[in-house]
Amino acid sequence: MSLLAATNLHAGYGGMNILEGVDIAIDAGEIGVIVGPNGAGKSTTLKALFGLLRIGEGSVVLNGVDITNAPPDSLVSHGMSFVPQEKNVFLTLSVHENLEMGAFIRRDDYSHLLDHVYDIFEPLKAKRNQPAGELSGGQRQMVAIGRAMMTEPRLLLLDEPTAGLSPLFMSEIFDRIIAINATGVGILMVEQNAKQALKIAHRGFVLASGQNRFTDTGQALLDDPEVARSFLGG
Repeated sequence: MSLLAATNLHAGYGGMNILEGVDIAIDAGEIGVIVGPNGAGKSTTLKALFGLLRIGEGSVVLNGVDITNAPPDSLVSHGMSFVPQEKNVFLTLSVHENLEMGAFIRRDDYSHLLDHVYDIFEPLKAKRNQPAGELSGGQRQMVAIGRAMMTEPRLLLLDEPTAGLSPLFMSEIFDRIIAINATGVGILMVEQNAKQALKIAHRGFVLASGQNRFTDTGQALLDDPEVARSFLGG
């Protein structure tokens, strides 16, 4: 059974559809990557999945439960977390306080989750008392992803996790994503750095004009000459 099965999604803004029948499916423990040109509907897809945008037609099933148009707070309890591209940390709060904010719905002892996040994002450990606004872009992204991990998600949605980062930090974020996935967390992310993202993807989805143009394993998409020519810069 798929961890996530989104079928025939139609959604948009102001009565105009951006998504025109998008299908996304990944199994538990997989990394799925959504790529495509600007305006293809990549980020719109994530927002629709996480209840931030109303789905006019189609369905979303998470771990066998229909969550179509469910509010975001209920999706967290179903095992889904979302890290937006921008404004994804509390700048004036410390790293540690940001992580604790990710556990605001918990009523149990979550100290083991803090340890887990610091193990995955080791550079944050030494900066735990530093305001997030003083961190580099790559470190802020680590805080944002780490905070999302505090809910113990089964599926983590990431919108452009390497946007604006240097090649060094981009590689480090991808390495951390692989490490999170290795713990059994499914990941679905939107990425502009398509080649690098598809290299770590179990499944890849190439969107164009709000529709699936290609769907295959990450490696198969990298090896497809039409995908390379049209979407990966040759």
